[in-house]
This record gives sequence, C-alpha cells and structure tokens, in this order.
Amino acid sequence: MTDATPVTPETTAPAVVDPASPAETQDVSARGSNRSQRPDSAAFKAFITSGWAPRAALDVEPSSAAPFAAARRAALSARFPGARLVIPAGPLKVRSNDTDYRFRPHSAFAHLTGTGWDQEPDAVLVLHPVEPGTGDPAGPDGARSAHHAVLYVRPLAARDTEEFYADARYGEFWVGARPSLDDVTTLTGIEANHVDDLRDALAKDVGPDGTVLLVVTGADEAIEALVEAIRAEAGAEDSAEQSVAEAQEQRTEAEWLARAEAAYRRSDAALVEAVSELRLVKDAHEVEQMRAAVAATIAGFEEVVRTLPRTLGHRRGERVIETTFDGHARLEGNAVGYETIAAAGEHATTLHWIRNDGVVRPGELVLLDAGVEVDSLYTADVTRTLPVDGEYTDVQRRVYQAVLDAADAAFAVAVPGARFRDVHAAAMEVVAARLEEWGLLPVSAEESLSPEGQQHRRWMVHGTSHHLGLDVHDCAQARRELYLDGILEPGMVFTIEPGLYFKADDLAVPEEYRGIGVRIEDDVLVTADGNENLSAALPRRPEDVEAWMASLRA
Repeated sequence: MTDATPVTPETTAPAVVDPASPAETQDVSARGSNRSQRPDSAAFKAFITSGWAPRAALDVEPSSAAPFAAARRAALSARFPGARLVIPAGPLKVRSNDTDYRFRPHSAFAHLTGTGWDQEPDAVLVLHPVEPGTGDPAGPDGARSAHHAVLYVRPLAARDTEEFYADARYGEFWVGARPSLDDVTTLTGIEANHVDDLRDALAKDVGPDGTVLLVVTGADEAIEALVEAIRAEAGAEDSAEQSVAEAQEQRTEAEWLARAEAAYRRSDAALVEAVSELRLVKDAHEVEQMRAAVAATIAGFEEVVRTLPRTLGHRRGERVIETTFDGHARLEGNAVGYETIAAAGEHATTLHWIRNDGVVRPGELVLLDAGVEVDSLYTADVTRTLPVDGEYTDVQRRVYQAVLDAADAAFAVAVPGARFRDVHAAAMEVVAARLEEWGLLPVSAEESLSPEGQQHRRWMVHGTSHHLGLDVHDCAQARRELYLDGILEPGMVFTIEPGLYFKADDLAVPEEYRGIGVRIEDDVLVTADGNENLSAALPRRPEDVEAWMASLRA
C-alpha cells in the first residue's frame, strides 16, 4: 500500500530539536510523516494543480431504491411530527495507524437513502420538519409527509485544492472522484447540501419551545457530540430533564406512565427503535435484494464444494473454505455479510467459530455458515453441514435428520398470524423429543420443554430464528412486543436455523456423538398464504446433499 501521509506543511516541516534535550519536540500526531519525504514547494503545488483535462462526468443514474427509500422516510416522518431527525452514515474507521477499513454506511442511513456499498463517509441524512402535508412526496397517491429530507455530504473538491492531491482519506488523487452534490441528488432523489452547512441547519429553531432534535446514536460519535452541543446551547437538554422530572411528579401511576411515554417518544432511543422497526417488514425492493443475496450465496456454497478436496492437504483447510467463499462474495457482491464460519470436525460445536485455522479430515463434517452481502448491503445467512467425503455416516445422518426435522417443524408454523416465538418453540419440540428418544435427556421431553426444565438446550443454546436484511441480525433494536412476541406478517424475512452440538468432551452423551455439530439454516420470507424458503435451491435432505455434492465433484 502507498504511503498515506498527506502533503501538508505540518507534516513536512523538519523536526525541531531542543538543544537541551535529545528528545524531539515535534508533535506526536505529526510523526507519521517521518518515514517519507514529501514535496511542499510552491512550484510543486502550482504544477500538480494545473494541466488537467475537464473531469469526465460520473455515470450516475437514479437508484432503483429511491422511491422505496422515500416511502420509508415518509413512514418515519409520521412517527415523529415536528422533530428534526438526524441519521448519520458514519465516519471512516481506522484499521491500523493511518489505514481505514472499507467504508460501510450505518444500516439506518442505507435504508432511508437507498444507497449501498462504500457511499459517502461522513454524510448525514436530516429530515427537517415542515407543516404536515407540505413535505416530501410520501407515495404514488400524491400525499406528502411532514418532513423535507436533505443529505449533507462532502462533495468532490476542485483540483486546485490541497484536498485533491494531499488528503489520503478524501482526495481524488488517493481514493478517486467522489460524486458532486448534483450527482448525489440524481442518485437518491434527495436534495444534497455541503456538509459544512450541517451545524446551522441542525440548530435552526431548536430550543425548549422549539424544534426537537433527535439523532440515531451509535453511528457517528462526532455527530452525536454536535447534536448534544446544539441542545445545550439552546437549553433543550434542560427542557428534556424537566419533562422527566415533571413526569415523575405526577400523582397517579397512569399519569406518570403517560408523561414518561410521551417523553420517551421524543428521545434518541425512540428514533433508534423506530429506524430498526421500519425494517421488520421488507418492501418489494428489499425482497428483490434478499433474493439476489441468497442466489449469490448458493453459488458460493457450490464453489466451496468444488474446493473441498483441496482442503484435505492444507494445514489450514478451514481457511481454504473461508477464502473460497469470501473471494466469491467480493467478486459477486460487496463482501460477506458477516465473518464466515468454516468449522470442520469438533470446531462445528463452537457456534461462532470464525478463526477458521483448523485442518479438514476425511470422515468428518464441515459446517459452513456464510452469506453474500450484495452491493445494496442486504445479506443472506445460510448454513449447511456437509460430509467431507460426500456421504454421511450413520450417526452423522441421525443427528442431521433430527435437525432437519426440527427445521421443517419451524417452517410449518412460520405463517401470517403466528408469533415469532412460535417458530423456535416448534423446533424445540422436535429437538427435545429426539434427544429423549436417544436416551440423552435426564428427564422427559415434556419436562425439559417446561420453563423450569430446558435441559435439551444444553445441545442447542442459541435461538432458532432472527430477522435478516441490511444487518445479518436485523431489526435488533425493535421492541420485544414487535420482535420476539411479534405477529408474523407478509414481507418479514428471517432465518430458521436449528442445530445440535455435541462437544468432544461432553460426557453426557455416548462417545459416538461427541465432536459432531450440525446446523441447517435457511432464509424464509413470510407470504400472504404461508412462507417461501428463499434458499430452497440449496439441498437440505441428506440424500439430496450427497447427490448435489457428487454432481459438483464429478
């Protein structure tokens, strides 16, 4: 990688040495420049900023997600009338010293703008309150929301600026041309302004009796600090504390709860909750992206099966699997949606085994839990447990079939009107019954399934399902009554992933089970009349898995 020290007078100035001390007085933050020499002459600056042909226009087309993102913003607007809503994309994050990770915007920002992969670090989406019915279009019926959206971004700098050649994070010479404000508006359908205008825009009319300012926390500490500073200057923080105090002074519990609920609904936490709950039911564009992510993931699993013979001779056979899938994900999408789990043998009993540095042995199983994140940032999450030799042994098949039966039971209840928790309960009934049948439970399956029992969970400590979308564990900040206790609706997308894990040193099971870990995970879409297994093209039944593997290795 090239030296990322920017060309600035501060970093090219020679160190000042105190004659009385051998230690340099050069500021520590500037010492990264000590490893290389940079030109800083007026002649250099004049020459590097001149003689360039006009920039070719970026090929920017309106995003297919733009109308869907507009509808999402309108739904959020309806929940917070009169409040100014701040949704940061987030900053670049340091990987080591002066190198950054690839940028990925915060999921709420991506959802509400329709942008995807490394789009616009430091950008901030703001929904400015307006008179109800006078805001942005809310849908095809001509209705308008109560907010006007503006994207505050860092636009492309001119070539006669130091940013062009000297800024290793943002400069065109280093990271390529960024879109202009017009480009951003064309892409998203949202008015774009310079990020330098953000502070004044946020502060407008904020105060105890004015506009409420709310921010999605956890995305950008600098933006959170800015919002807090604006609130403090306007006296809005004192007003919020007073509201809580007044709520606590109410004479009846009902009055207190009503005031407390009203105060919470005007809090940052409520906004974080809302942007998460907006994703519980996917729109048509999101479902399309989920299908694309699953299809790319299935192709990645096929690549892994073709590669399996090569894993046997490598000291890190698991990593051969990991890099095969991860390379496919970079070629066919943005990246992996989470760290790939490539767990062979006993490693499959470690639920989140991502070290992937073990050997792959004949006769064992390999558990592959992986998902491609497509350019829109939607990810699949699929698991298959494969026999390294292409055929399951009798005991492996026994465990695998039990897990498959549990998954099928979960699919049977994953229908509109059921509760999300019913999916897990159905899978657990099968798991407990099978463990009882094998003589592994110390009590009956009925006793184990009781809240006071749960002995069967020794061999499956995780849940059966989680929502899926922009985040692999999507909608995580949603209220319990809408998530775990929520009613399933068409458009919801989640996983079904039961498993059984018998660790090598588990003395509670016969030796033949020890070291076997099996998980089967599919991505399910709730439909109007039932559900659809989005990953059904990837074989699930043991005999189908064996035939599929044989066809790919022929």
